[in-house]
Amino acid sequence: MIEALITSKTRIKLLLKFFLNSESESYLRGLESDFCESTNAIRLELNKFEEAGLLNAITRGNKKIFKANTFHPLFADISSIIHKYVGIDQIIKRIINKLGNLEKVFLTGNLAAGNDSQHIDLLFVGFNIDTEYLSQLVHKAEAFISRKIVFQICNPNELDVKLFAKDEKFLLIWQR
Repeated sequence: MIEALITSKTRIKLLLKFFLNSESESYLRGLESDFCESTNAIRLELNKFEEAGLLNAITRGNKKIFKANTFHPLFADISSIIHKYVGIDQIIKRIINKLGNLEKVFLTGNLAAGNDSQHIDLLFVGFNIDTEYLSQLVHKAEAFISRKIVFQICNPNELDVKLFAKDEKFLLIWQR
């Protein structure tokens, strides 16, 4: 869908990297290894985004670190489009709002790190969540968004252990 509007695959990857998770930051060589693309293509797009004010850059040592400019007037709109592209809005609409004792939902894995993936990894936090019902809702949502949803469930007491057990990014996408 978004490929029809934005023809540059590098630009789409950068939008996912920086606008899916506004805390995501990276530098040119890190993006090169994440995207498996040439530094020239990435540098050109980064420069365009920085000139437009969509990305901020700071220098740490000899690295120029980029991060989304959350104060840009279009930040919320672009972020919303990226969330819709990934399908997070539909997950919230079709799954999260139908579960009873849910407290929080985190996006984990590649998407939380800002890298595109055909899998959406979720961590549901709450008490007495009906796993069978959740599986049915997930299956319906997968068909609607055309992505595989992988989920884990934990209660709030286990949350700290889950969040710090892995060297993984976690992005809070919903909270009661």
